[in-house]
Amino acid sequence: WRRARRSRDIWREVAALAGVRVEHEGLAIVARRPEAAALAQAFLATEMGADCALYGEGDAHALFPQFKGEIAGVFWSPHELRVEARTASARIAAWLAEAHDVAFLWETAVTAVEGETLTTSRGKVSAGATVVCAGDDVRSLFGERLAGANLARAKSHMLRVRYDEGFELPGAVASDLSLIRLPGFAELAESEALASRLAAEQPEHLAHGVTLIAAQSADHSLVVGASRQIDVTPDPYQTQAIDDLILDELAAVFGKRPKHVLSRWTGTYAHSAEKALVIDAPAPNVRVVVAASGAGASAAFAVGEETIAELFGR
Repeated sequence: WRRARRSRDIWREVAALAGVRVEHEGLAIVARRPEAAALAQAFLATEMGADCALYGEGDAHALFPQFKGEIAGVFWSPHELRVEARTASARIAAWLAEAHDVAFLWETAVTAVEGETLTTSRGKVSAGATVVCAGDDVRSLFGERLAGANLARAKSHMLRVRYDEGFELPGAVASDLSLIRLPGFAELAESEALASRLAAEQPEHLAHGVTLIAAQSADHSLVVGASRQIDVTPDPYQTQAIDDLILDELAAVFGKRPKHVLSRWTGTYAHSAEKALVIDAPAPNVRVVVAASGAGASAAFAVGEETIAELFGR
C-alpha cells in the first residue's frame, strides 16, 4: 500500500513531464453482494481506507448510472491513476533520453554480470552498479540464486471491448471477485463470508483466477481483464471459455455483454505464493529485483527508488 501510493505520486510527476496523459483517476468497486459491501465497510475502518467511501444501493445507482446490474453498493477510492500502457512506456523512455541523457540499448541481451562488467549481445558494458529486472525470466540471469524463491509464471487473459452505447466511466471498475484477491481486503475477517458465497456461486471464475478490472481509454473502449493461470511454463493459448467468464462478470456489472471485442491478448508475470517482491543481492553493487505479483506496475517506481537509494547510500 505504501509503495503503491508513493508510485502513484511519481507516476503523476513523470506523466506530466513526459507528456503521458492520465486517462482517469479513481477506482469504483461494485459490490454485487451484501457480503462484498460488508467487506468494503470493514476496509474503510483500516488505515488504507482513508479518503475512500462506500455508497449504498440507492446512492450508488444515482452516482454511477453506468452500473446496470443488481448491486449492494459501490466502494469508491480516489487514489488510483491510469495511463495507457501501450504508449506510456515509449514516451517515458523518450523523455528520459532527451531530458536526462539516459542511453537505452534496445534489442540487446545481457548474458552475464560479473563485477562491474556486463556481457551483452553487443559486447561489454561497464557499470558501477547493476539492477537486473528481467520480469518473468527468472532462469537466464542469476537463475541459480532465484531458484530458491519458488517463482512460477502467471498467465492472464485480457481483452479490449467496445459498447455501442456511449458512456464515460468515473475511473477504473472492479467487482466482488477482485476483493478476495486484494490483500488489504482479503486479510480482513469479513472476507470469509464473501469467499464462501463466491465459491458456491462462481466456482469456475475462482478456478481460473478470474477477477474483473475494466479501464476506459481515450477512445471510450474498455480494457478488461483478467484471469490467472499459474504454472512454470503456462501454455500459449487463449481459450474462449475463460474469456467468456470475464465477459460474464463484465455483463453482471454493466447489464449486458459488449457487442465488439476489438482485441485479445495474454500476458505473463512472475508469481510467488509467499511474497509480492523478491530482491536479491548477488554482489554489493548488484541487485536482482522481481515483482512476484500482478501489482508490479503499481509499485514499480517506489521499488526502483528504494533500490537505487540502497545501492548508492541515499
